[in-house]
Amino acid sequence: MQKLATWGSIERMGSLNVGNLGEYLREQRRNAQLTLRQLADAAGVSNPYLSQIERGLRKPSAEILQQLARALRISAETLYVQAGILDERDRDEAEVRSVILADPSINEQQKQVLLQIYESFRKENGLATDDDSKSSS
Repeated sequence: MQKLATWGSIERMGSLNVGNLGEYLREQRRNAQLTLRQLADAAGVSNPYLSQIERGLRKPSAEILQQLARALRISAETLYVQAGILDERDRDEAEVRSVILADPSINEQQKQVLLQIYESFRKENGLATDDDSKSSS
């Protein structure tokens, strides 16, 4: 019994993938101390629909995942990875981009320069995205 309690606490710490999207969402909702109804209201989805997502009966669109992420105050990219929309490397890149673009302390030109520098390092290290390699051709 002690092993199960330890396993559950490790999952909550984010060290392990909790399995599927529904389980992950339920775990995040519980960590945020929200009821199913509270999260559904905050995300603008129906209570039954959210329940079906958590039980693995429905596969939400990227837009719904974004609404849920916003309501849970977590990265949408994390949910996209859980749903299989993004792979882990895409998520990391998207999170870096999101942080740069969301920073209110720098202006738009500075943000664009930072993104260009970031992409040049990724290209140098062989990690350029498909969009980057197409645009540089």
